[in-house]
Amino acid sequence: MTTTPDVKPERTADCDIHCVHPDAVARALTRLPNDALIERATNLIKVVSDPTRLRILSALALEELCVCDLAVIAGINESTMSHQLRHLRALGLVTFKKVGRIAYYRLANDGVTRLLADVLEHAEAM
Repeated sequence: MTTTPDVKPERTADCDIHCVHPDAVARALTRLPNDALIERATNLIKVVSDPTRLRILSALALEELCVCDLAVIAGINESTMSHQLRHLRALGLVTFKKVGRIAYYRLANDGVTRLLADVLEHAEAM
């Protein structure tokens, strides 16, 4: 006769019973960001979830770069880079200055720098 070791069912992350805590739900609902802020934050997360855009932002965290330099770094053509940069500008993540006929891009503010640092630090810790 063979014996099988006692196998305990794996615990799941779900509640074993249905139990809503109305006070906790009410507190959370009153402190949640408003819908417009949630939408903007979601769009921001979508931007940094794109590998090309994250590469662009990471390069700009190091120094100002022109469109041509960024295209080489990201491995895309200049037209596609210009499109990506327009998107990043529209979200307020990057800004640029013209020096003659060359546009040099940089991160718009320290908040973008912190966002990148936090995202990359968290990814390294995974």
